[in-house]
Amino acid sequence: MVLAGCGQKEPPATTGQRAADDFELPDTGPAAYSNGVGPRVVIDEAHGNYHTADGRYRSFAQLLRRDGYRVEGFDAPFDAESLAGVDLLVISNAIAAENVDDWSLPNPSAFTEDEIAAVQEWVDGGGRLMLIADHMPMPGAAADLARAFGLLFHDGFAYLPDGEGRMTFRLDDGSLATHEVTGAAGQKPIESVTTFTGQAFRITAGTDAVPLMNLPDGSYVLLPAVAWEFSDATARIPADGMVQGALVQHGAGRVAAFGEAAAFSAQVQERNGELFPMGMNDPVAPHNARFLLNVIAWLTTND
Repeated sequence: MVLAGCGQKEPPATTGQRAADDFELPDTGPAAYSNGVGPRVVIDEAHGNYHTADGRYRSFAQLLRRDGYRVEGFDAPFDAESLAGVDLLVISNAIAAENVDDWSLPNPSAFTEDEIAAVQEWVDGGGRLMLIADHMPMPGAAADLARAFGLLFHDGFAYLPDGEGRMTFRLDDGSLATHEVTGAAGQKPIESVTTFTGQAFRITAGTDAVPLMNLPDGSYVLLPAVAWEFSDATARIPADGMVQGALVQHGAGRVAAFGEAAAFSAQVQERNGELFPMGMNDPVAPHNARFLLNVIAWLTTND
């Protein structure tokens, strides 16, 4: 089986993917807040996370800090006490302890039942959550938490009909929804958002959600037993009606969920002795940084 995914993340045994040391933050216009007075944003680092504030999500943190947000790593278990005083909780690619060095099935939850209940109650009361889970094994690790907000994560790899894993969602064809995060007041419309091989998920019936990044008909999800090991016998399911991004209203709070993480990073990946950009530093993703800031603004705004 040959796949054309351009945004492959390495399995845990390799070290070919890392933060881009030479990334320069793009021009995204005036800062939303004066330096260090914006909402408090914490990036989860307590659940085996593949992306952390000082690691592969360093550019994520730098971009938000330049916009005035107070950003820090967060290594506490989730409960009412630890979440008090947090304006936005970002969870990117959490992994259960047994999968940190073994990207094969089974992929249990990275979070305890008590933690899931605490986050759900916190969001219901007005908390804001950005939940990002990439390809297998990350969707399995986050599936129980996502289900608490009406989202069905699929523990696999999403591909376009032609076998391409890198996806560009566009306003002009409707694959990127028209919403304030794609055309915020005072900003130029976000013409496109590019992702780099992730999962796809469904919004369950009755969920108050906007399907933001929509996969075209004919897309599919591969469900291997081991990450990146595919054959003609690998299970697949159609991805018609699935998304890679959604915005959820939950009680008094908000959730932004995404099925790919590199889109909000600036990374390089070594392939055949060469370094290739992947994320906000990739020329194919010129609008990703502004899109991220618009999503963060939507999440932290109090209507």
